[in-house]
Amino acid sequence: MLKNITIKMDIIESMLYYWAATADKEKVGENYLVTLADMDEMKYLYEDGFTPESARKVLSAISNREIFSSDVKKDRVFWNNNMWMMEDLEFTNMMVAPLKTLNLSDLIEQINTRREDFTHEELEFVVIPGHQDDFYTDGNKFILNFFRVMPDLYEDDKVTIKGKDLKEYILDTICEEM
Repeated sequence: MLKNITIKMDIIESMLYYWAATADKEKVGENYLVTLADMDEMKYLYEDGFTPESARKVLSAISNREIFSSDVKKDRVFWNNNMWMMEDLEFTNMMVAPLKTLNLSDLIEQINTRREDFTHEELEFVVIPGHQDDFYTDGNKFILNFFRVMPDLYEDDKVTIKGKDLKEYILDTICEEM
């Protein structure tokens, strides 16, 4: 039975600095990029040729305004997603704002009702800058790809994923996939 949901957005907070600094043509240090790439939650991205070094190279190339080329599709998608964030930081902030104020405690009862066999007492909701997959699950962790969050241009703090309200998407996916 689920008792608590915690939200972790450490990587997105770090990426906000990266996107803003890079968009302002500031150089982001390699140590910062290595630290980002080595964050525990980033491990969910590392497969099929996409490694911590891949993430660092992509972010470094963007920050240094270098031409980036790779034969690995996930490298290219990660590059594209990060470039997209810097095109319009206002849009990026519209994606982040609802996540910063997100409260999932009201989903606990709904999850317990829909999934009487739910075995985790604690659930970690983690947001990461992914590449291709919409989400990942690992034990008691539900990991959401930040780049799938779509803000509504007409309603503040309203976001969807695949056309579903964010909380509805989270609830349905947790109940179906965990």
